[in-house]
Amino acid sequence: MLDINWIKANPAAFDMLQKGRKNVPFSASDLIAIDDRRRAAILSVEDAQAKRNALSKDIGIAKAQKDEARAATLMAEVASLKDAIQKGEETRRDADEALRSALLVLPNLPLSDVPVGSDEADNAPYFGPNGSAETAAKTRPPKPAFGFAPREHYELGEAMGGMDFEAAARLSGSRFVVLKHDLARLERAIGQFMLDLHVEQHGYTEINPPLLVRDDALYGTNQLPKFADDLFFTPHGDGRLALIPTAEVPLTNMVRESILSLDALPIRMTALTPCFRSEAGSAGRDTRGMLRQHQFNKVEMVSITSAEAGEDEHEKMLSDAEDVMKTLGLHYRVMKLCTGDMGFGARRTYDIEVWLPGQDTYREISSVSYCGDFQGRRMDARYRDADGKMRPVHTLNGSGVAVGRALIAVMENYQQDDGAIAIPAALQPYMRGRTRIGGRP
Repeated sequence: MLDINWIKANPAAFDMLQKGRKNVPFSASDLIAIDDRRRAAILSVEDAQAKRNALSKDIGIAKAQKDEARAATLMAEVASLKDAIQKGEETRRDADEALRSALLVLPNLPLSDVPVGSDEADNAPYFGPNGSAETAAKTRPPKPAFGFAPREHYELGEAMGGMDFEAAARLSGSRFVVLKHDLARLERAIGQFMLDLHVEQHGYTEINPPLLVRDDALYGTNQLPKFADDLFFTPHGDGRLALIPTAEVPLTNMVRESILSLDALPIRMTALTPCFRSEAGSAGRDTRGMLRQHQFNKVEMVSITSAEAGEDEHEKMLSDAEDVMKTLGLHYRVMKLCTGDMGFGARRTYDIEVWLPGQDTYREISSVSYCGDFQGRRMDARYRDADGKMRPVHTLNGSGVAVGRALIAVMENYQQDDGAIAIPAALQPYMRGRTRIGGRP
């Protein structure tokens, strides 16, 4: 959530920064007008309350002086003020809700280094704060070379009997998959490897969070109200709960409505969870295979930090996600997303795109986003800075990485001419030492 006081102080900057965003429903002047109505309602109530308090004192004086007629007149004025205060309070509450509702649907403001653009065609390659294409080529795994035409993951999976889309469709409909045998184990191995890497080498605390969350948590991490159609809800008591679309939701909300000390930051958390998305806005996209599913596993990274440390933490989190790709030997590139392609809650996003030889293209496997204080305000999560001042926490989140897409990448990049899949060295301990699965005996 954005700060209305900042918007009022910087209306031109607000409108300029939101130009590159999509479907921004309010201009600075719209928001200022709403806030002016809210403030007018507050002042009206305060004035009426002050008059009532003054009249109450006068009533006491009139009664002490046995001036019953004056006391009665004053009491009638107080009664009329009571009605005015009640109506004013209703107006104030309506104005408060109007401002809150407006702020909840505004996207975050991009940082100055984010490219201005409309879609993924305007994203820019990123090589690190001091990097270059040459250093990236030296430090990132190369593309694999094949002496045969590489196949897509679903062709490989179905051929080895480990990927069953027909059974999944009978059970649940489209955009589901049943993994079996060695592929089920390989997918589990990938997730466990990522968790261990982030906990043991990158300094994250492993969390096993609930998979069902309340609306408040979804508002906190900006899934609501804008993305309600992408969520799966289930009735619960007199209300409802939602299946998490990402572990970002429960992990980030671990600090909601709390006040943290500066020395407690950063708080780095990671979790391996199923994620559930209706994919309402992706009809007809990636219908073959398991690239875009309603249910998938993902290792998530979340960091709660201070304003001063936020941008450095973003680089660390990107490096941690890249480490997954490097350790698995998967060729990838990093893109800095433009204003039109960046997520609603982000100030800056880096996408890691893995090379898929079966598709002969790069596909996103991780998004690492810096949200500034946007979510901290929505969650009422604060910390005391070095001067003792209360400030909203800054939050970051990133896939570390999507397990299903990592499975796809391993299958396509490590496929053999006989249909087998070689197991990357980092995963072999999780596969009981096996070096390959599938293929001809």
